[in-house]
Amino acid sequence: MSATLTHEIHVHEHEHEHHEEQSFVRKYIFSEDHKTISKQFLISGLIWALIGGSLSILFRLQLGFPDANLDWLKPVLGEWIQNGKLDPEFYLALVTMHGTIMVFFVLTAGLSGTFSNFLIPLQVGARDMASGFLNMLSYWFFFISSILMFISLFIETGPAAGGWVIYPPLSALPQAISGSGLGMTLWLSSMAIFIVSSLLGSINYITTVINLRTAGMTFTRLPLTIWAFFITAIIGVLSFPVLFSAALLLIFDRSFGTSFYLSEIYIGGEALHNMGGSPILFQHLFWFLGHPEVYIVLLPALGITSEIIATNSRKPIFGYRAMIGSILGIAFLSFIVWAHHMFVTGMNPFLGSIFMFLTLIIAVPSAVKGFNYIATMWRGNIVFTPAMLFSIGLVSLFLSGGLTGIILGNAALDIQLHDTYYVVAHFHLVMGSASFFGFMAGVYHWFPKMFGKMMDERLGYIHFWLTFIGVYLVFFPMHYIGIAGFPRRYYSFTSYDAFSTFSDLNMFISAAAIITFTSQLIFGFNFFYSIFKGRRATQNPWRSNSLEWTTPVNVGHGNWEGEIPSVYRWPYDYSKPGASEDFIPQNVPLSSTPESNLPHELEDAKNEHV
Repeated sequence: MSATLTHEIHVHEHEHEHHEEQSFVRKYIFSEDHKTISKQFLISGLIWALIGGSLSILFRLQLGFPDANLDWLKPVLGEWIQNGKLDPEFYLALVTMHGTIMVFFVLTAGLSGTFSNFLIPLQVGARDMASGFLNMLSYWFFFISSILMFISLFIETGPAAGGWVIYPPLSALPQAISGSGLGMTLWLSSMAIFIVSSLLGSINYITTVINLRTAGMTFTRLPLTIWAFFITAIIGVLSFPVLFSAALLLIFDRSFGTSFYLSEIYIGGEALHNMGGSPILFQHLFWFLGHPEVYIVLLPALGITSEIIATNSRKPIFGYRAMIGSILGIAFLSFIVWAHHMFVTGMNPFLGSIFMFLTLIIAVPSAVKGFNYIATMWRGNIVFTPAMLFSIGLVSLFLSGGLTGIILGNAALDIQLHDTYYVVAHFHLVMGSASFFGFMAGVYHWFPKMFGKMMDERLGYIHFWLTFIGVYLVFFPMHYIGIAGFPRRYYSFTSYDAFSTFSDLNMFISAAAIITFTSQLIFGFNFFYSIFKGRRATQNPWRSNSLEWTTPVNVGHGNWEGEIPSVYRWPYDYSKPGASEDFIPQNVPLSSTPESNLPHELEDAKNEHV
């Protein structure tokens, strides 16, 4: 059966489904509509961002104000507060859960789950995902995973406390510390289910992009957002099963007496029966997912930024094919650089030099993206919406954080800086904060299409500047204390004379983190208030070219009420000479005499879709 025939069958199925009355539970809870599922991922991601951010504030209180009395937190944290201080084991659990939540539940599921679900069918011209049922399952597997991870925060022995990378043997021995017990079991179970969710979603995204594109939507007419989501899904399908196998082998070591990662272990002077395993094997498996994971998080944010910068610069994206090539180059290289996380494991220096070389090469396609963003904005008629500001902020963070990545990619330097705050600063800028800025840019830009309302721009400006300045005030000083040798994951530094001189800087970082986190409440108020009380959106408020803006303001299940529009051009025809408007939507036919005919085509297109 041809792709076109499959598309037509899919169209008729959804047109029939569109006319059926659905119960509240079927329409909003167990929905198969990609737009509703994207909102489920979005709200879940925002809740997890609140939880993950709150955990970071708790351990920043300990680091920045080690002599402060924290008994006021005892009603919330209970026995984890001892003599007015955080319990040291609970501190490590906070760090573990903060990293896990932000990397997987916010930046992976919240970002990709929201925008891949929402934009892929709308921008390629499809009624819905290839499989609405699998799409629904992907969210509910994520929800079950979230429940397990949330429960682990409240068990008596505490949540997982082995760092978000859960290296064995600490994570493989339930008796090692309290955080290696039931909390670690729940962590592993949650992650296994999360991986199933991610794989279901990724398979759906890939199938939809390949098979359900509307007439005329060739691969070279796809918006860069779709290219980013498409390649991200491929990376996920190839890399997440490796983490699944790593977690499965770890469960075997913990519960079934195997020795994949354990060898010659003594606990309390007693020798365990394990022998022949290697904890380094786990590191290889984890980082084979771990480095592609950086781009599973970052590429969707970069794709969103490409769309927003072109739209708000009122210019075609600079180097469209080069941008696609850079996405493909990043995806390929991301699979062959994982061992740069393992320079200190005693690997052969020759092998280390190969991974160092590959790591430095990945800066090339990343630099292409940075250059093209700047070239797109250069001499553009820039409209500074909140989404545009967050996109520019992403470019800034991507460049500044990427420069420190070149330093850490050098094996000789990385050995000195490994496990210091320099590494914390690097990945929070280039991965965490940059991706979060892309997430925020996407919410501000597509909120009118999601909810039919406009967010308050003034609150958006305040939110951006507090967040942008705050992020740099938090993470930029960490580079200096990292170079000075400040180790990460330490509970307190006041006991060490070498580090006590940085107590004021640590206090400054903590104060900046608290202010930055608090400023996110502005976004939360703006988001939920605008859903119910915001100004009604117009059909195409940003005067954008891509297909999602040709749908009605309040989009029903099926996306287009009539026939799906055909595509005649790429999505970046902005400020084209001879056109009466500075944008030409993708569904406007090409004209041999644009000076005379194009204005009429634009007018006809507007009348057809308003």
